[in-house]
Amino acid sequence: MATLKPGDKAPAFALADQDNQKRSLADYTGHALFIYFYPKALTPGCTTQSCNVRDALAELTPLGVAVVGISPDPPLLQKQFDEHHGLGFPLLADTEHAVAEAYGVWGEKSMYGKTYMGITRSAFLIDAQGKIAQAWYKIRPEETVPELRKALGSLQS
Repeated sequence: MATLKPGDKAPAFALADQDNQKRSLADYTGHALFIYFYPKALTPGCTTQSCNVRDALAELTPLGVAVVGISPDPPLLQKQFDEHHGLGFPLLADTEHAVAEAYGVWGEKSMYGKTYMGITRSAFLIDAQGKIAQAWYKIRPEETVPELRKALGSLQS
């Protein structure tokens, strides 16, 4: 898996959200964008992570930071996840995992002795020019928002 680092151009994407509307990286040109990749909607870790991001929207929005979650789940499951937890931001369906591969977050995983392909929970802060400002691979759900806050603080100082 190739990894992205600060200064790299963010890979473009165009995916359907939970309402089947196409969302692309180009939609966010001129604004900071926080993207986080999660393995599966409606699971405990992904719920913790997504609800923490939802709760941080009140401080991110005034800073001009948009938020997008991405998983391999289809739009219908993303919609259920959004409605069940009142997330209120785009959840993109990367069912073919092409975007996950481009960001270096799709790979072999193992659980209970079984290996399979899936998302490595990761997050990216993309600047207004479409470059990676910060990349967090293998981030824990509860660390996602605190790490984003640290990065935003260092960008503003």
